Amino acid sequence: MGKRTSNIKIGDLVIPAINSLGTWRSQVVCPAEHVSVIPEGTPLLFAATLRVNTCTSYRMLADFQDLEAGDTVIQNAANSGAGQMAIQIAAARGLKTINVVRDRPNIDELKDHLYSLGANIVVTDSELRMSSPEKLLPGLPRPKLGLNAVGGKSAISLMKYLQHGGTMVTYGGMSKQPVTVPTGMLIFNNIKVVGYWMTRWHDRNPNSVEAERMFDELCQWAKEGRLQIPRHRLVNILDYKTAIEGAVADFTTEKQILVFDQ
Repeated sequence: MGKRTSNIKIGDLVIPAINSLGTWRSQVVCPAEHVSVIPEGTPLLFAATLRVNTCTSYRMLADFQDLEAGDTVIQNAANSGAGQMAIQIAAARGLKTINVVRDRPNIDELKDHLYSLGANIVVTDSELRMSSPEKLLPGLPRPKLGLNAVGGKSAISLMKYLQHGGTMVTYGGMSKQPVTVPTGMLIFNNIKVVGYWMTRWHDRNPNSVEAERMFDELCQWAKEGRLQIPRHRLVNILDYKTAIEGAVADFTTEKQILVFDQ
């Protein structure tokens, strides 16, 4: 610890404050401003995965619409890491979520899992296309915000459910299909379509007041048991190839987390 380091003390739990610091290692020597201190008592696995999916979901729910308790959000890829965190963060804020997943053999088991995280509605792509806002959202307002990680037809389906003046945020393209916006949704529904990249936010806000506030709130929710990391499997770093295979498997809902021998 350098003599001029005042904001970090020995024993603090820290995570990278900058991108590409390098995490496939057990030790690093770096300037103090290249790391962020995480609140004491934060679960270790939660801290280890905090900067990516968790922060992505937090910022999308915070930065694109003025959401209040009772408002509705719709998202596809709801079983992804970011999708599962969005469900829980929304629930912690009193928001309602409509969650869209791909049709699959174990759909009932997946729906039960997402409901256990706090989801209000869980439907498959085909169920969403065959339904309507009036049928799907009894007692709920139409969504102000849509979170799109798929693109293609799935993105269009999300936009159809947004309220007038709603926003669709695209942060992924799992279908490898473009986001096509029907002209009428722009003209008559005043839908806004924007993109989001968490890496850029971290680049622009290392150790900022807002970053510290975000980390504090998320870690507090985790300590209270209101946030849990997505389903996961711990894989020794020497077996990283099996982690990669698991990450690209069809219909996976399990995150692969690399760990070092103690």
